[in-house]
Amino acid sequence: MPWQKLSIQVGPDRVAAIEEELEAAGALSVTVTDAADSPILEPPIGSTPLWPDNVISGLFPAEQALAPLIRHLHETLAIPEEALRLETLEDQAWERVWMDEYHPMRFGQHLWIVPSWSEPPDPEAVNILLDPGLAFGTGTHPTTALCLEWLDAHPPTGKLVVDYGCGSGVLAIAALRLGARHAWAVDIDPQALTATEDNADKNGIAAGNLYTAGPDGLPPMQADLVIANILAGPLVELAPELTQLLAPGGRLLLSGILAEQADEVRRAYPEIDWQAHSEREQWACLAGQRKKS
Repeated sequence: MPWQKLSIQVGPDRVAAIEEELEAAGALSVTVTDAADSPILEPPIGSTPLWPDNVISGLFPAEQALAPLIRHLHETLAIPEEALRLETLEDQAWERVWMDEYHPMRFGQHLWIVPSWSEPPDPEAVNILLDPGLAFGTGTHPTTALCLEWLDAHPPTGKLVVDYGCGSGVLAIAALRLGARHAWAVDIDPQALTATEDNADKNGIAAGNLYTAGPDGLPPMQADLVIANILAGPLVELAPELTQLLAPGGRLLLSGILAEQADEVRRAYPEIDWQAHSEREQWACLAGQRKKS
């Protein structure tokens, strides 16, 4: 069955009102997307940020007459005609379309992220089964890719690893599959911890090798490797905690940093000897070692 999609381009101050109008008109779903390329990189905690220019889209049955709604939006709510767009969506296997967007990805020489519906291109490699989901971290973002490539080049064999801000748990799981002894996956979002546990189970990670916790549930430890792929602001704020988690001589891997923020992040970690810096697109990844004295 085909569908109708009504899209309206508005500023952030009008998003809530237009959402209510679409829902009241019987929209089966309402989504808000960025109308331009305006990433919101570090929104305040607890906020629900919107873009400077937004597209609100409502999905309606094909047989529903939308002319009255469009007229109301234009004449009563003063939405310009050029900001309104109505299109027909032919029915298709949406699950198949979604699955076809994701393919196995290689990071470095030995590490692959493979969706569960795909065959590993290299069965002898380290293949991590990971499907796109609600938690961040499937390897498609440059920051995750940079961390995975670093892990592939520096396998943490026999090491204790902390993945701080674990998202999907991909970095903790990769560390374990590359030889780490134990890993702690830490996140403020309980959903991320659940996703991490599910992904660990899919990849045959023993419960005694991977532990999950919120920041307050992490026991005192001296890890051999601490990974934090979050954002520059939190990385600066967390510098004392992350440094304290590291054993003397332990290695620190930080990402989620815009290239121009790299120096600010480095300065927040005076106990770290920075040894490597890699970039992809606008993002940076920093690697260093805690001073031994």
